[in-house]
Amino acid sequence: MSLLLSPYDLAGRTVRNRLWVAPMCQYSAIDGVPNDWHHVHLAQFAAGGAGAVIAEATAVVAEGRISPEDVGIWTDAQRDAWVPIVAAIRARGAIPGIQLAHAGRKASTWSPFAGGRGSVPVAEGGWSTLAPSAIAFEGYAEPSALDEAGIERIIAAFGDAATRSVAAGFEILELHAAHGYLLHQFLSPLSNQRTDTYGGTLENRARLLLRVVDVVRAAAPDAAILVRFSGTDWAEGGWDSAQTATVATWAAARGADFFDISSGGLVAHQSITTGPGYQVALAAEVRRATGLPVSAVGEITSGPQAEAILAAGDADIILAGREWLRDPHFALRAATELGEPAAAPWPPQYVRARPHA
Repeated sequence: MSLLLSPYDLAGRTVRNRLWVAPMCQYSAIDGVPNDWHHVHLAQFAAGGAGAVIAEATAVVAEGRISPEDVGIWTDAQRDAWVPIVAAIRARGAIPGIQLAHAGRKASTWSPFAGGRGSVPVAEGGWSTLAPSAIAFEGYAEPSALDEAGIERIIAAFGDAATRSVAAGFEILELHAAHGYLLHQFLSPLSNQRTDTYGGTLENRARLLLRVVDVVRAAAPDAAILVRFSGTDWAEGGWDSAQTATVATWAAARGADFFDISSGGLVAHQSITTGPGYQVALAAEVRRATGLPVSAVGEITSGPQAEAILAAGDADIILAGREWLRDPHFALRAATELGEPAAAPWPPQYVRARPHA
């Protein structure tokens, strides 16, 4: 069997293959509550053969949403709305996961469907934002710098969100420390200019993330904890793969199980050259520097391409986003591309459509 279709052991649970669904914001919630759209959207990927399905960036507090239309898990009503969605993912054979997030200075922005750009004014349903330092993302409203009491509230909110996530049935909890959101803002010297114990040295800039790992592990002792990093800011003087590797090692010592390596999102002046698998080298660098398990993501669109990444030892897992949107049966197709259609987890209802080997 190909590596892509082989099972993977993640923190004591067996994931049926190594092609997973990355978190993808849908901007379709009301008051943070997921609905039928999220149910159908996520369950279809499980039916399409995904090993694990990780729900989109889910805010741990109301002001942590990227947009007013983002989902959350800061209330029991939101937790309860996730329950049937999680059950639908699991019933179709995939492991359910959730990405816990706080958008920091990139919160309170217009969704892609709203037609606006930048920050939503308070008078139009937006809110004031928080960040490690009072430095705005280019084109957005200036945030307020968090004081220590505010930091403590956010740490506690991540713990509460982890408790609700486990109660909803999620088995994978991914901490969003990438794409320019709050935990990433603390990590990068481009956005963190604090002079207290949360700024300056790498150890200080990593302090918030590591404390979040601590509270999430305490709240969810049996869950698999993933951390999503941006492996680089793609900007001079910013976060890079060497710092990612160091902090990943620290996070693993605190109880994190796995590391999802993406990139960018912190500053508008980032300079990225994209292309097929353009972020894979970042995952490979972290994996080889640390020996820790990592996933690769970014313009991975076929079974042979994904298999080659795994075979080269560049990653342990393949995460994909847009390709799952284009083809919700990506894993079934990938198995056929690899000449192993019978090795894919075809739903019994769909077996009549399975190609012959």
